[in-house]
Amino acid sequence: MLALLALVAALYLARDFFIPLLIGILASYALRPAVDVLCRIRIPRVAAAALVLAVVCGGFSWLAFSLSDDAAAMVQKFPEAARKLRQGLSEARAEGPTPLQNMQAAANELQGAASDATGAGKPAPAASAEQDAVPSAWLNDYMLAQSGLVMTVATQAPIVALLAFFLLAAGGHFRRKLLQLVGPSLAAQKDAVGILEEIDTQIQRYLFSAVVSNVLVGIGIWLTFAALGVDRAPVWGVAAGVLHFVPYLGPVAIALASALAAYVQFGAPLPAAAVAGASLLVTGAIGFVFTTWLQSRFARVNAAVLFIALLFFGWLWGIWGLLLCAPLVAIAKVVCDRVESLHPAGALLGH
Repeated sequence: MLALLALVAALYLARDFFIPLLIGILASYALRPAVDVLCRIRIPRVAAAALVLAVVCGGFSWLAFSLSDDAAAMVQKFPEAARKLRQGLSEARAEGPTPLQNMQAAANELQGAASDATGAGKPAPAASAEQDAVPSAWLNDYMLAQSGLVMTVATQAPIVALLAFFLLAAGGHFRRKLLQLVGPSLAAQKDAVGILEEIDTQIQRYLFSAVVSNVLVGIGIWLTFAALGVDRAPVWGVAAGVLHFVPYLGPVAIALASALAAYVQFGAPLPAAAVAGASLLVTGAIGFVFTTWLQSRFARVNAAVLFIALLFFGWLWGIWGLLLCAPLVAIAKVVCDRVESLHPAGALLGH
C-alpha cells in the first residue's frame, strides 16, 4: 500500500514529465505502420521517420491554418453569448425568486429554527454569500490548473515530436536493448517478447478504434449541425472530432460551446437546447456506446473497469489523464495476463 501511494504521488508530482513522454510513445506507435511501409520500399528508416513526421506535422498545421479564421470568429462570440445568457438569467430572477432561491431560503429558515432550538443564536447572514463565492472560486482554480497543464504540454510539443522520431528511427534496436535487461534466460526473453508484441497490438487497436470513432463523430456533428442551420458546421465537426479524444469531457465541452453559439445565432433558448441535445445524441451514440464497447472488445477490458480508470486518471492528470487512460489500462491488462503472479489482477480487469 505504501508503494502504491508513493507511485501515485510520483505520477502526480512528475506529471509534466510523464505526460509528454507517454504522448510521444503513443505517437510512435501510431506512426510505426507508415514508417514500416516506407522501409519496405528501400527507404532508410531515419528518412522514413522524418518524412512521416513532416507529413503529419504539416497536415495538422495546414488544417489549423485553414480553420483559424472561422475558429477565431466562433471564439469571439462566446463572451457575447455569456452576456446574453447572464442577462436572461438576471431578467428571470427579477420576475421572482427561482426554485433554487426558494430552496435556499427554506434551508436558511430550517437552520435558524435548529439554532433557536439549541440556543445557538441566529445564523450569520454572510454565510450564504461566502458559500455562493465558493463554486466560482474552485471552478476558476480548476480551469487555471488545466489550462496551465495544456500549455505545458503544448510548449513541449517539439520534445514530443523528437521523442517520437527517435523511437521510430530506432525500430527494433530499442526493443533489443529492453530484452537485454531481462537477463540471459531464453524463457524470460521469450515472455518479454510476447508481452511487447501484445502491447504493440493492443495500442494499435486502441488507436485505430479512437481514430475511427473520432472521424465518425466529426462527420456526424458536421452533418447534424448543417441540417440544423448552425453556422460554420465544418469547424464544429473538426472540433468535435479532436475533442472526442478526451472521453466524456470533450463531448460535454462541445455541447456547451455549441449551445452558446446557437443561442447567439438564433436568439432563443429552444434552438440552443436542440443543438446541444443533437450534439450529445451524436457523441453519445458513437462515443459513449460504440467507442467504449469497441475499446473494451479490443483490449478485453471490462467497460466498468475502464470507466473507473477514466475517473482515476482524470483526477490524477486532468484532461491528459482521460486521453491516456485507455492505452495504459490495456498495457496493464497485458502485463497482468502474462505474469503469473499478477493473474488475479488480470482477471479483475478482464470481462
